[in-house]
Amino acid sequence: MASYSLADLVSALPEGDGWGPPVVSETTLNGVPYAPFSKGDKLGRMADWTADSKDGRDGRGGRQQYNRNYRDQQIYGAGSAALFTAPVAEDENTFSVVSREPTKTRYGRGAVFTRGRGQRGGRGDARGGRQTLQRGGRGGQQGGYGYDNRGGRGNARGGRRFGWKDWDKPARNRDASINIKPDWQLLEEIDFNRLAKLNLDADEGEDVESYGFLYYYDRSFDKQPVKAAERRLTALDRATYNVTTSSDPVIQEMAERDEATIFATDSILSMLMCSTRSIYPWDMIIVRQGNKIFLDKRDNAALDMVTVNENAADAPLDASEGSKDSVNQPAALAEEATYINHNFANQVVLENQSQRVDMPQDNPFYNASEETEPPASKAYKYRKFDLSTSEEDPMYLVVRTEIDAVQKNAISGDDQYLTVKALNEFDSKAQGSGGALDWRTKLVSQRGAVVATEMKNNSVKLARWTVQSILSKADVMKVGFVSRANPKTNDKHVILGVIGWKPKDFANQMNLSLSNGWGIVRTIADMCLKREEGKFVLVKDPNKQILRLYEVPAGSFDDEGEDEFEGPGEIAEE
Repeated sequence: MASYSLADLVSALPEGDGWGPPVVSETTLNGVPYAPFSKGDKLGRMADWTADSKDGRDGRGGRQQYNRNYRDQQIYGAGSAALFTAPVAEDENTFSVVSREPTKTRYGRGAVFTRGRGQRGGRGDARGGRQTLQRGGRGGQQGGYGYDNRGGRGNARGGRRFGWKDWDKPARNRDASINIKPDWQLLEEIDFNRLAKLNLDADEGEDVESYGFLYYYDRSFDKQPVKAAERRLTALDRATYNVTTSSDPVIQEMAERDEATIFATDSILSMLMCSTRSIYPWDMIIVRQGNKIFLDKRDNAALDMVTVNENAADAPLDASEGSKDSVNQPAALAEEATYINHNFANQVVLENQSQRVDMPQDNPFYNASEETEPPASKAYKYRKFDLSTSEEDPMYLVVRTEIDAVQKNAISGDDQYLTVKALNEFDSKAQGSGGALDWRTKLVSQRGAVVATEMKNNSVKLARWTVQSILSKADVMKVGFVSRANPKTNDKHVILGVIGWKPKDFANQMNLSLSNGWGIVRTIADMCLKREEGKFVLVKDPNKQILRLYEVPAGSFDDEGEDEFEGPGEIAEE
């Protein structure tokens, strides 16, 4: 049978006597009218019972299925689809689908994204306080695809809620804490997964020498102050020091006596031991002289600053990332937290010269003839740890640790050494707060929830403080909770309370493994001991969970102004 096309029939008619639409125009394709469609439209079906109706629901009045593949694409031509919709006949009003198998999604049968009102075991929470993404077949148990926000009132506080859209949010591109130069040779590249598997059991250490003095801790800070009598954080001018390892005169003498193979300070060593928790970029200098390793830092290095909410799921944004709130940017928050920790440790002690505890030797860094400020309450304990893996290959480490205060044991009356730190609250409603509770109202009634949130948002900071307390063999770690007097300004603060923990108990709560930290230290030291004498730089990648070890030419970092680089992750002290 001969075949005919529409074009053949139209061409056979006299010109001007044709019927129907024009053969060729901007809205025809080979003589057939068409409308633009996107990839998200469903084509090629004579009868599509799954098509969405005008009210956004399926033919049964059920919930519209979510198609994640085209969530970001504009449905181009969706408005034109109505041109081809046939009018619904009267006899179709009573039509309904008798049986239909539910559509399976990649998250399982019947997966539902809940927003606003959470579900606990199949029952909604009218308060909206917990947002949970349910997984099919688990009876309301929280799955692994969403966030569980236990913020009490949720959005009523103004805090941001995390949901299904946060899994593919754009990655942040931070700058390195140091400028990697072309003449640096890359020796090793270690990802955090490998570091997390290292393990080395070390002893509890022994005291070698002790310097400085300590004031007694003011126990009145342990009591929760009433709102009408909140204690202001005051700035006290006291001389404190953060001398790097190779510049420490005591460590120099110990190195000459061959006391150990590795030398470090507690600040540098804790950063290396807790490196797998770090997010922000940092770097440290490793110097090998003979058979000795010195873990050093640069002046105004990133690891000297106290970060804020570094581990939060939605960490504070930098100016380059679109933040217009200058006081809540990472650099400003770190400077504020460092200032708070310095003054808080000086304020919570009783400066009584007749009741202070003196170490066997004076402060090695304080020179009364040159300093105009009195020395702060600080004791420096140089402690030795055994990192040997066999008797044939002994390796010892000497670390300079710090103690901030002393207090009497309530039962035995003996002196207990304390380390004093401070957490700071900037604005519980601002971006980057990490879902933190309002400390003024929740610190007493929900202290556990406040501490748990800080453990999550400041994992690396609290882990470093805990490691430093264990290294110094402190009996108690005092942590203060300091908040802004006005959330919009960062120059005035109030002390809301102080909580004390035994360092080892707090480490267990944080799932902090000290043996893993010793394994990291021993591994990095072995890498440097395999090389010739020289200088190395260990750099945390700014955007990846990777440590890189570089060998740098001799003389690097001797000229501070030439070799120092200050990026967003590094803040210079004023």
